Amino acid sequence: KGNKTRLHAINLLLKASDGKAPTKSQNLSNDLIVTTAQGKLRGSILTSRKGKQIYSFRGVRFAQPPVGELRFKAPVPPESWAGIRNATDDGLSCPQPRANGSYPTSEDCLFLNVYTTALSKNGNNPNRPVVVFFHSGGWYYNSGGSFLHGPQYLLDKDIVLVVTNYRLAALGFLSTGDDVLIGNYGMKDQVATLRWVQQNIAEFGGNPKDVTIAGCSVGAASIWLHMISPMSRGLFNKGISMSMGVNTLWDVTKDPVPQAKKQAALLNCPNDTSVEIAECLRGKGDQEIASTYFDMLTWEYQPLVEYTPIIEKDYGQERFLTENPMKTFLEGNFVKIPWMTGMTKDELDPWAYYIVRNKTLSEQFYDRFDVLAPVTLQYERGTQRSHLASQAFKEFYLHNQPITESSKRELGNLYSDALVRYGQHMTSKLACKLSDQPVYAYEFEYQGRYSHRYIPGTNTPFGVVHHDDLIYLFYISLLFPEFTPEDPETQMVEKLTTLWANFIYTG
Repeated sequence: KGNKTRLHAINLLLKASDGKAPTKSQNLSNDLIVTTAQGKLRGSILTSRKGKQIYSFRGVRFAQPPVGELRFKAPVPPESWAGIRNATDDGLSCPQPRANGSYPTSEDCLFLNVYTTALSKNGNNPNRPVVVFFHSGGWYYNSGGSFLHGPQYLLDKDIVLVVTNYRLAALGFLSTGDDVLIGNYGMKDQVATLRWVQQNIAEFGGNPKDVTIAGCSVGAASIWLHMISPMSRGLFNKGISMSMGVNTLWDVTKDPVPQAKKQAALLNCPNDTSVEIAECLRGKGDQEIASTYFDMLTWEYQPLVEYTPIIEKDYGQERFLTENPMKTFLEGNFVKIPWMTGMTKDELDPWAYYIVRNKTLSEQFYDRFDVLAPVTLQYERGTQRSHLASQAFKEFYLHNQPITESSKRELGNLYSDALVRYGQHMTSKLACKLSDQPVYAYEFEYQGRYSHRYIPGTNTPFGVVHHDDLIYLFYISLLFPEFTPEDPETQMVEKLTTLWANFIYTG
């Protein structure tokens, strides 16, 4: 390989039929017992797409409940227990504004799921490579639950899969910029997951020295941050970033105090001092806090990401970020690992189309572009550089013409380029230059019958949009059926899981 790294482009297109055997998932409780450092767990059995037995351990606590005085604190290692604890159901998801009954939430949410097809026996460990997946959701919603990340597709490969929850929005990222509310709790939850894996994964047949971290959207941006964070060193060996929104991280350099004051005011809390904010917010209900998220936003559900990780000042604590992550990255001070990045063909087009279809919004966006573009596209606001960038974007993408139906492709490209493509392409190229490890890039172009976004009023997928590649990696039972050999999507499941497995096995 030499000192130069390779950037590999992989276009995933459907070309031939697969014809593998059908399977259906089961959840048969039995006496499947694994001993962790904290105590014994009873698992259950699922069935993979091709009929393999999957040993499933769900709702595994990796940190103490972050409630009471532990709210707005770094995660604390879990306590041990006596006897056998059931790990046969998902733990509750973390509080989020979209708690609509689809899945229950609770502040006591620091749980992970482990899936394997080969357990350690009599001290003999199969030493399977491990994948730890961090979910998407703008750092304010979503879950690591099996209803969104079912293992039935990936576990046809010889890997161990871990999917985890982490704290979200204000409960996961609120900071007062001092030692009262430091911030980055959600990212430190992810680190706690990786430390749990190092301590326990061998009992599930996994190799703690062969860990791939993976994620989609902000989960993908999390991978990049773990490559930089001093807290994450030595906890993983490879990375996969899908639709990585690195550009949303410009906010790591901002002063978090105005955001904290606004959050407090929305909950009728005094906000003159950090102590007042913290004491009042600790007295509010978790869902009460989560439900204010959309009121924090500036314009029509924008920006897509409001709460982000921040740079921590040194108060003697473990710090997730110690300086601007891009500065750290450019200086080459990041973990050099094999890294695969990917994006979908149409990414954020539907979000732009939402504006195009609404005459009032499209007129507002065009007329106030200099103010609203930095909000929606998440770059710095109110500076001369911001003004020049807005002018350039308006001319290049909109040709200085009012937004109409014919603008949807250009506006979609603006959203996708600004929030996904540019940042992912830039960091991939920089990694090629600064790392001696291989870097791979793919674009996912396959459009099946199902999507996370449909053309309004139809069952026709909008395109190949943000999150759509997840459909072929995980059985997302909350949204889609489980694919069988008769389904045309089956071959793409085989292609994409094979691509992932080959990278996980060999880098």
